[in-house]
Amino acid sequence: MKYIIAGTNRPDSNSLRIANIIKSIYTAMNEETEIISLQDLPLKELDGTQYSKNKPTWIENVNKKIISSDGLIFIVPEYNGSMPGVLKLFIDHFEYPGSFVHRPVCFVGLGGMFAGLRPVEHCQQVFGYRNAFIYPDRIFLPNVWTMLENDKITKAEIMKLLEEQAKGFSTFVHALKTNGLHANTSAK
Repeated sequence: MKYIIAGTNRPDSNSLRIANIIKSIYTAMNEETEIISLQDLPLKELDGTQYSKNKPTWIENVNKKIISSDGLIFIVPEYNGSMPGVLKLFIDHFEYPGSFVHRPVCFVGLGGMFAGLRPVEHCQQVFGYRNAFIYPDRIFLPNVWTMLENDKITKAEIMKLLEEQAKGFSTFVHALKTNGLHANTSAK
C-alpha cells in the first residue's frame, strides 16, 4: 500500500484535490493507495504528550501505516516559501528510524509562479537527512488553481506527467523491494 499525503490542513485544499487525482491514477494501475489528509491531524491533542509513550491514537495509527507502507507520495503546497508548518509537524511525529530509513518517497509541488519547488526541496532535505530513498522525478504544478476544474486537471500534459511519475515511482519501489533495499525488506 502506498500512502498519499495531502500536505496541508487547509479546508477544501487544492492539495487534497490533487491527492484524489493521483489516487485515481494509481487505482487505474491496479495499485492500492490511501490518502492521509492533514485536515484530520488532531492538533488539539498535540500538547507535548505526543512525545511520550502515550501518543494520541491518530499518531499511532498513522505511524503504523507509514512503517508498513510501500511508498509515500507527498503533495506539498508552498506556504511562505516552504512547506506548511502542519506538514513539518506531521513529519516530526514519524517514528524513527522505521518511518524514514530506506522508505521510498516522491513529491508533487504546488504553488504559484515557482510551482512548489522550494517546499519540495525542503522536504527532500528532511527525508534525505533521514536516509529515505527519494524518487528523482518530481512534479511541479505552477498556479495549480488555474488547471483545476470540477476536481479534474484540465491540462493533458500535466496529467501525462503525473501518470509517468506514478508508473516510474511504482517501478522504483518494485526495484527496491526486489533487491532487498526497501525499508520493509532490507536487513535491520
